[in-house]
Amino acid sequence: MQFVDTHCHLDGEEFREDLEAVITRAREAGVAAIGIPGINLQSLDTVIDVCHRYPNYCYPMLGLHPEDVKADWREVLERIKAAITPEVIAIGEVGLDYYWSREFEKEQLEAFEEQVRWAVELQLPLMIHCRKAQNEMVAIIKEYQKDLPGGVFHCFTGNEHEAEELLQFDRFVLGIGGVSTFKKSHLPEVLPAVVPLDRIVLETDSPYMTPVPKRGERNEPAYVAYVLKRLAEAYGVSEEELAQKTNDNCKKVLNISA
Repeated sequence: MQFVDTHCHLDGEEFREDLEAVITRAREAGVAAIGIPGINLQSLDTVIDVCHRYPNYCYPMLGLHPEDVKADWREVLERIKAAITPEVIAIGEVGLDYYWSREFEKEQLEAFEEQVRWAVELQLPLMIHCRKAQNEMVAIIKEYQKDLPGGVFHCFTGNEHEAEELLQFDRFVLGIGGVSTFKKSHLPEVLPAVVPLDRIVLETDSPYMTPVPKRGERNEPAYVAYVLKRLAEAYGVSEEELAQKTNDNCKKVLNISA
């Protein structure tokens, strides 16, 4: 049985000392492919380096993360766009995040919309991060809905209403990670109630959001198997069926094959 981790920051310093071992454990766990999102200018080198080190296994995405949007966002985006080559599978990690601060609220909105326009122009899917800004994010996506090729609403943790609002974008899927395994998470009830299996993909967001039973440890791609197990239980299907469905979704939305 094989499956895909669609969102993992393997280029981060957290993996600098043991990346080879992390990749080995991922392969042994059944991880057939890994999506590596960019977040800033530094990522232009680190993401591509990791993906070149593990070709046809690690797949690059490039974008400006909302928490990295500052006053110089236009110049930063120029450099990121210039680095997008045919090997890049998605624009991301992009979006809106008002959780910590609204200092650059206007700049975040403008930078996100610009990168949404790239997705239309280049016909690349979006890898979208959104915290405390779903209304604003949905409004922008609606403007470009008919021309966007699709994408992933990364790290979905919302309620049924929020899920249904995102599912209106029929070329997009929800990225589900370690939160689904947490004791207080409502995702095991929310997802089967309103989200069909053909609208989810698996992710770890490593090194963050470590699933049960590995809470407290650094997250890594191999642990996506725990997310798969919990979702199979929630949907009442076998792990093999859930793996196959999410693999199909990865192929359709991100063009990653397991």
